[in-house]
Amino acid sequence: MSLSAEQIAAARDLFSGLGDITTRRMMGGLCLYHRGTIFAIVMGDGGIFLKASGAMIATLEAEGCSQWQYQRAGRAAPSHMPYWTLPDAAYDDPDTACDWARRVLAHL
Repeated sequence: MSLSAEQIAAARDLFSGLGDITTRRMMGGLCLYHRGTIFAIVMGDGGIFLKASGAMIATLEAEGCSQWQYQRAGRAAPSHMPYWTLPDAAYDDPDTACDWARRVLAHL
């Protein structure tokens, strides 16, 4: 499933408070960059995942966020990617979404 122009605009608007947002379409979704650093992926269904490392992983997990994983054909175990779901409260609140983005960017 590919993202619509409206979904892309909504994701850009959600994080516009960061300034200097660029995007790149990838695999039916959209990568979001701030000053050249990828910080989030918008999936084809509109779900948003934040890239996390270090202490932010535990912070996102404590918030109830789940890690992106997928099953490759022929592999017994799923692959885990370094992305966690955006906290639910941030989907409708640009200030909260930008706060989470700043927090993950500080650890990348």
